Amino acid sequence: MARASAKVILFGEHAVVHGRVAVAAALDRGAKASASFDAQRSVLELEPWGRVSYADDADDEVGRAYAAVLEAAGARRAVRTQASVDVPGGAGLGCSAAIGVAVVRALAEAAGEALDDDEVCRRATAWERVFHGNPSGVDVAIAARGGVLAFKRGEPPRPLHPPFDVPIAVAFTGECSSTKSMVEHVARQLERRPEVVGRSLDGIDVLATKGAAAIEAGMWHEVGRLMDLNHALLAGMMLSTEKLEQACNLARQAGATGAKLTGAGGGGCAIALAPMGAAAILQAWRGVGFDCFEARIGPRVVILGGGEAR
Repeated sequence: MARASAKVILFGEHAVVHGRVAVAAALDRGAKASASFDAQRSVLELEPWGRVSYADDADDEVGRAYAAVLEAAGARRAVRTQASVDVPGGAGLGCSAAIGVAVVRALAEAAGEALDDDEVCRRATAWERVFHGNPSGVDVAIAARGGVLAFKRGEPPRPLHPPFDVPIAVAFTGECSSTKSMVEHVARQLERRPEVVGRSLDGIDVLATKGAAAIEAGMWHEVGRLMDLNHALLAGMMLSTEKLEQACNLARQAGATGAKLTGAGGGGCAIALAPMGAAAILQAWRGVGFDCFEARIGPRVVILGGGEAR
């Protein structure tokens, strides 16, 4: 069974698309997949949605993504892949990248291939392009490698080494969002107001760099403060929503050291850093109907190709 991590972005969403730094952390949950060459037609069965997609169906986005992975792998035989995921899609948690990486690893296991992380990312990026058009690469990088990474487009990811794992709370607002649409939204703003939006992206870049240093020093209260500032800059680019603002405010009132949207925005998830525990934050969120969970982030959160989160 092949596995891959879901993720949260602590700093740098959207800025990373435009050449700045992002900091992402793997969650101790994600996707798993298995594959076998016992099919007459290449098919991907995806749970929990009960979705069946065929690689030769040009009208099915998931089928096209599966076909792109098969082409990147050089697959010459029909293959049946079963995959499942335990995070919501369209929520900023890297669901599609986790599925893509798990599928890539499952296909490699079935073919008897040993892939390094770079090759896993290359093949999974073919999957991501179908959904996101111009992905930054941070989602597949963290899905494949786990841990905490500083990422800049065109450069090798840099692992960060915090001294210990910490809890993080994740709330799904119930509003799904298209990463591709939100990336295009920011690109249009940048075209119309290059100086204003450019300063916001530069500010996020500074926060990400400072945040990476604070993470490695284990200064989690400083990390939280910087997350709040990052959220304010994203909200200034009209990427937040009323429900995301509510989730972040409730989390801070319940003791979070910092809270922000994660991913493309326009819906999806909010995250709250909770070094002292997430119980009060989760209780506050559930009190207003948010679907939420606690996870851990840190250097030991790695979901191996054939192993368990550790």
